[in-house]
Amino acid sequence: MLEHLKNTDCGTPASLSEELVTLHIDGREVTVPKGTSLMRAAVDGGIKVPKLCATDSLEPFGSCRLCLVQIEGRKGFPASCTTPAEAGMNVRTQSPQLQELRKGVMELYISDHPLDCLTCSSNGDCELQDMAGVVGLREVRYGMDGANHFKGEAKAAVDTSNPYFNYDPSKCIVCNRCVRACEETQGTFALTISGRGFESRITAGQGDGFMASDCVSCGACVQACPTATLQEKTVVELGQSEHSEITTCAYCGVGCGFKAEMKGEQVVRMVPWKDGKANEGHACVKGRFAWGYATHKDRITQPMIRAKITDPWREVSWEEAIGHAASEFRRIQARHGRDSIGGITSSRCTNEETYLVQKLIRAAFGNNNVDTCARVCHSPTGYGLGQTYGTSAGTQTFKSVEHSDVIMVIGANPTAAHPVFGSRMKKRLRGDARRAGAGLIVIDPREIELVNSPHIKADYHLQLRPGTNVAMITALAHVIVTEGWLADAYIDERCDAKSFAQWKEFVARPENSPEATADITGVAPELVRGAARLYALGSADHPQGRQVNSAIYYGLGVTEHAQGSTMVMGIANLAMATGNVGREGVGVNPLRGQNNVQGSCDMGSFPHELPGYRHISDSITRAEFEGAWGVRLSPEPGLRIPNMFEAALEGSFMGLYCEGEDIVQSDPNTQHVTAALSAMECVVVQDIFLNETAKYAHVFLPGSSFMEKDGTFTNAERRISRVTRLMQPLAGYADWEVTQLLSNALGYPMNYGHPREIMAEIAALTPTFAGVSYEKIERLGSVQWPCNEGTEEAGTSIMHKEKFVRGKGRFIITQYVATDEKVTQRFPLLLTTGRILSQYNVGAQTRRTANSQWHGEDRLEVHPHDAQDRGIRDGDWVGIESRSGQTVLRATVTERIQPGVVYTTFHFPESGANVITTDSSDWATNCPEYKVTAVQVLPVAQPSSWQQGYRRFNDQQLGHLAAAQLEMGGQ
Repeated sequence: MLEHLKNTDCGTPASLSEELVTLHIDGREVTVPKGTSLMRAAVDGGIKVPKLCATDSLEPFGSCRLCLVQIEGRKGFPASCTTPAEAGMNVRTQSPQLQELRKGVMELYISDHPLDCLTCSSNGDCELQDMAGVVGLREVRYGMDGANHFKGEAKAAVDTSNPYFNYDPSKCIVCNRCVRACEETQGTFALTISGRGFESRITAGQGDGFMASDCVSCGACVQACPTATLQEKTVVELGQSEHSEITTCAYCGVGCGFKAEMKGEQVVRMVPWKDGKANEGHACVKGRFAWGYATHKDRITQPMIRAKITDPWREVSWEEAIGHAASEFRRIQARHGRDSIGGITSSRCTNEETYLVQKLIRAAFGNNNVDTCARVCHSPTGYGLGQTYGTSAGTQTFKSVEHSDVIMVIGANPTAAHPVFGSRMKKRLRGDARRAGAGLIVIDPREIELVNSPHIKADYHLQLRPGTNVAMITALAHVIVTEGWLADAYIDERCDAKSFAQWKEFVARPENSPEATADITGVAPELVRGAARLYALGSADHPQGRQVNSAIYYGLGVTEHAQGSTMVMGIANLAMATGNVGREGVGVNPLRGQNNVQGSCDMGSFPHELPGYRHISDSITRAEFEGAWGVRLSPEPGLRIPNMFEAALEGSFMGLYCEGEDIVQSDPNTQHVTAALSAMECVVVQDIFLNETAKYAHVFLPGSSFMEKDGTFTNAERRISRVTRLMQPLAGYADWEVTQLLSNALGYPMNYGHPREIMAEIAALTPTFAGVSYEKIERLGSVQWPCNEGTEEAGTSIMHKEKFVRGKGRFIITQYVATDEKVTQRFPLLLTTGRILSQYNVGAQTRRTANSQWHGEDRLEVHPHDAQDRGIRDGDWVGIESRSGQTVLRATVTERIQPGVVYTTFHFPESGANVITTDSSDWATNCPEYKVTAVQVLPVAQPSSWQQGYRRFNDQQLGHLAAAQLEMGGQ
């Protein structure tokens, strides 16, 4: 029953050497890469050596002394985990001497360990228990009555402070695996071993418990622990699982693979999948632990309808709800025209579900009024990379960062927003015994963790003013061009000569120099020049003659600007100019925010593009889809989300189908959004909770969490991974089935039996997905698009290897244009926004977990100078006012933010962060300018008028919901 808990652990990491050595282990000939440990070589030969301190995700440590072996011609008993295999070795892993040594070591361990195996939470999944059996331990000659750590006053209290796992010191064998996991895998360095000799024990932080320490609750220590010392509370409560399924995390764009360990349909724990290509056995607090929202009491599982948003909800059957929604949409179209309704797809739903929604809108609604949340995050990525390289996605795998010599992070905070990749990046930045750490350039208005954290310090932090990204990227290019650091041979072979010549002349102009742009960006010229040289040339100790691998990673701090598309093109220009596209360790890498925001774009969620980024106006492409779908498609691009709002206020857009997105909380200028929704005649929301948008809805269709559906997600590295249904949908239908019911009710038939059939249709109609199938994904673990007959079986790991998708790379001039959001006497500060580790997006999922113990409210970060000028102290309530509105938050006074700039997150609806953001947006894509809002901040004594109104409205809407549920319960 517990076989699924046992995974092959090779004891030490694999060697990357291409040189092979051959040796004999227990008479078997084994050939392994040079540098492989004897322990791992033995596993390759089908032999397992006993171990406790060794695991293949960590560097060898050699402390437990169980893995001793004998080597012919050598004295002693070396540890197999720390001894490298050498050609011609003759190794014995079993002998009477080894048996006695191991048994003696195990006796020492057990003499200071409670013998409560039958009632221990790790029973059935305990390496100490397993090894005691392997070495043949039958008695403990030292007895159990001497000095120990598990009886009476010597037994330390169990630390239960962390909401997700316990720490029981009495069961600790001081193997050091948790400490090493925190250092090597996560890079937080929150754990240490305190005391000496017999008094040695694991300590978190300063010894005040896990919650008071720097621990980020990634779970790496829990995963590494071989006993019940560190144990998930769900395992303590529920016991060991009896089966497991592989699935994909539904949080950020890293797309971590997980092994869901289960009892029936109940998830016991989520274990990061060692074979997951995106995460390789690591996780963060959200994916590892914060999945309880899927069965939270706030889940709505019954469809509801109402005539007006001021009316109480009425719970109805699925048939009535679907019929009512379809009838309303048809009524609106009959009265206001075919283009009077539209829909929004979800970046939290699967590829298959997103594909069906856009198909529903184009085929059943008969228009192209479809958009997605990528509009408000990474639409400039699609435009900018499409213009320069020919495709709308990142160029690398996450693993590629291991080959980088220099890393440039622009407008992103990987350790908070993409923490598993952030840990991988930190590992490369720290370096190891084999290779020095990579150089680091951070371009951000705020001092993010990467700027200065344990064993990591940025070589350059270009702390620019919000809204000046384009001036900065052009200044960096100016240095590279004028100092002669261009990759001339690469440019001649791979790039368009005419556009390059024009770009080169532009960036070389004196007005684009670091000195000339310093007044714009606020960054000292010498820092800009130093950063440009580091990116182009590498560090001073870079091996002579070897090409420098420089990689750029960027986030919403690049795209969510009035010049977001311009900045993406500027980044693409810089990478081409230095030859940093098309191989390992380089590239342009957008860090996507939500789990399937890449997939939602791939699936045709924009009003001008069909799946695969093919324009709706192209008659050949349109004819292909018309033939498959059996309808005529409109050649005219539909409305973007901002256009939908404007049209609603004008009276021409009256119906909306919104699946899995909370536009009221996530879109800018909240009061404008709610006014638009209030003007519509029928808003249909499909979600798992009554989110902020659903409070303005007339029809509520219960959605399903990632645990309740089959499908695929596509992460930021274009990796398509399986999402596996772990339990029946709580409301009876998965999201794709609900969309299918609505389409059928509208008169356009859909008859899919399983999401694999939807993916087959996607593959048949989308050239970049032509080779994608469930069978292949399940066999290989994942695939990366493009995946077709022209790629390897698993798709394309590195884009633009031989040539760019568009042929020749295109340079585009990036003229800096100042944002309309300028500081004034009335609004003298600039507000910028971001995310925090423990919360996710609008918080609908994470707020319904214990993650709120770390971050229970949105706060406003204010520099001490600005705080002093305004009489603001840490923890004070402050009013933040912009030309759009006003809200009130508690202040955090910190030097992380520069003078003249304030910063907040947007995870809690009552905070009203987007009440103050404006309708300023990117010139090419309408992506909102969340990162630059002119504001004033002053102390206040009460909530803003908007917040007071929100509380009244929220109470009213929750009352409507409670009344409907009470009525149904009474019936």
